[in-house]
Amino acid sequence: MTEPAYRRAIVKLSGEALTGSDSFGIHQPTLDRIAGDLVAAHRSGVALGVVVGGGNIFRGMEISGRGVSRATGDSMGMLATVMNCLALEAAVERAGGSARTLSAVAMPSVCETYARAPAFKHLEKKRIVLLAGGTGNPFFTTDTTAVLRAAELGCEVVLKATNVDGVYSADPKKDPNAKRYDRLSHAQAIADDLRVMDATAFTLARENRMPIIVFSIREPGGIAAVLRGSGRATLVG
Repeated sequence: MTEPAYRRAIVKLSGEALTGSDSFGIHQPTLDRIAGDLVAAHRSGVALGVVVGGGNIFRGMEISGRGVSRATGDSMGMLATVMNCLALEAAVERAGGSARTLSAVAMPSVCETYARAPAFKHLEKKRIVLLAGGTGNPFFTTDTTAVLRAAELGCEVVLKATNVDGVYSADPKKDPNAKRYDRLSHAQAIADDLRVMDATAFTLARENRMPIIVFSIREPGGIAAVLRGSGRATLVG
């Protein structure tokens, strides 16, 4: 098997990726498959952190304007990410791996609070680190969290898991003429408003020279494949 091209990575996993064929919540077979893919990639010798969104349970932006402030809505969304990480932690353990959930929102009776030092220790102990609670602040997405944590933890790449096999000029499900990119720069992604990640995340990645690989989480074994450089994906950087 080809050796991984990267030795430390952050995987950005949306909450919606956990719904599988359902429209809400966590689809257990999908969760178990993703956990198995993470364990397989980890066993190839790559230290992994995983930032998980919460959109399958709650989206803070959607409740704004209904009597709940954006800041409060975002805080509620952060709690959803903790639930997803706890579910993923259990699935990783069932798959034979070892994982720990660390939350930027302190809830010590549920999981550890995120800080760089304990996160490094878990990585050194060969555990997959599940990063919950976003940045701990409203108005920041989990995309931005992924790039921030990658920079903090000395990662070499961010793997952005999506439902399609890379970055397109338009939604390929709606536009059959959408162009697929094999590679593009952070600046081009921002200038062309390619919304696979938000502009803040792309800007932070550009400032830290952090490559982002966009790939399909629906492809079994996709995480290990892109780490080896053999998967179908788009490299931003």
